[in-house]
Amino acid sequence: MTSSQEISISQVEDVARLIYEKGEAGHGWSHIQRVRSFAQQIGRVEKADLFVVDLAALLHDIDDWKFNNGDFDASSRNARQIMSECGIELCVINQVCDIIDHVSYRGALVDTSMPAIEGQVVQDADRLDSLGAIGIARTFAYGGHTNRPLYDAKIPPKLHQTAEEYKEGGKTSINHFYEKLLLVKDRLNTRAAQRLAAERHRFTQSFVDRFLKEWTGEV
Repeated sequence: MTSSQEISISQVEDVARLIYEKGEAGHGWSHIQRVRSFAQQIGRVEKADLFVVDLAALLHDIDDWKFNNGDFDASSRNARQIMSECGIELCVINQVCDIIDHVSYRGALVDTSMPAIEGQVVQDADRLDSLGAIGIARTFAYGGHTNRPLYDAKIPPKLHQTAEEYKEGGKTSINHFYEKLLLVKDRLNTRAAQRLAAERHRFTQSFVDRFLKEWTGEV
């Protein structure tokens, strides 16, 4: 990055941190920092524009739809205002907002593919943080936030066909593993992310298997 880009990133970061630090634990500042780290690692391998990647990673959850009455446009709308106030060029703002508009998982049968490599990198980075120990912790943090049951054998997982169906929310936290987390590994865009995801996926699957055994008193 150029020195002017580094200054712009710093300005955006200062604004974003204040917003994220007030948010739900699983989608707060620590999540953003991990996504940025993943995105930078993957972006360097994929030779993506790291300025665009870092801005999108910073702002992708700035007004997450889950906490804004299901408004999928809230994040890019706020991100656009923040970047404009920080003097980011319009062409870059448009690139970043296009990524933010399509980065989120919206259901097992919903297409959220990214044409640009920068979008693929940020999407992969965000999805990596939904796997492994951190992903498990975030799932139950959000479940507690929404008072969602841990598990109910009478409620089967659902492969949502539309974003509206997915927006209604998983009925239990364990269902969310089947409806999203255990599907992530095969929906990553880049080889770099796929390599990083392999062990996290195994750990996540192992946790679910153990949970279900303990739930029924087998272990």
